[in-house]
Amino acid sequence: MKRTAKAHWNGTLMEGKGEITTQSTTLNNTQYSFKTRFADGVGTNPEELIAAAHAGCFTMAVGAALSRAGFTPGDLNTEATLDFDLQAPGITGIHLDLKGSPIQGVSEEKFKEIAEGAKANCIVSRALSVPITLSVQYS
Repeated sequence: MKRTAKAHWNGTLMEGKGEITTQSTTLNNTQYSFKTRFADGVGTNPEELIAAAHAGCFTMAVGAALSRAGFTPGDLNTEATLDFDLQAPGITGIHLDLKGSPIQGVSEEKFKEIAEGAKANCIVSRALSVPITLSVQYS
């Protein structure tokens, strides 16, 4: 299986602009620019897309791990915060903040254990080479 995305850029770094389109067309000529990446502009940026991909992958991995353990997952919500160092520049880490609704037969300790396993083993986590931290709320 292959997944694709396309990017187009025209112009200098500061004044140029571009569009990103994904294979599914969920993003379809979605704009990005210097302002959307390093300031407050309308559009997306690569770092935001990495955070979104990580949040989605990790949350699915938690649900899959709960199912494999014999539990029926409830609501799972993750916010991924990507730390971007403008001076270097570079991505210095990602923090995953998971909120899960209680599941019958799953203690808070077991839920956190499953979440830690998902953090280490989700496909996007394995593709990244930055520190990944996790906080869990289970209530």
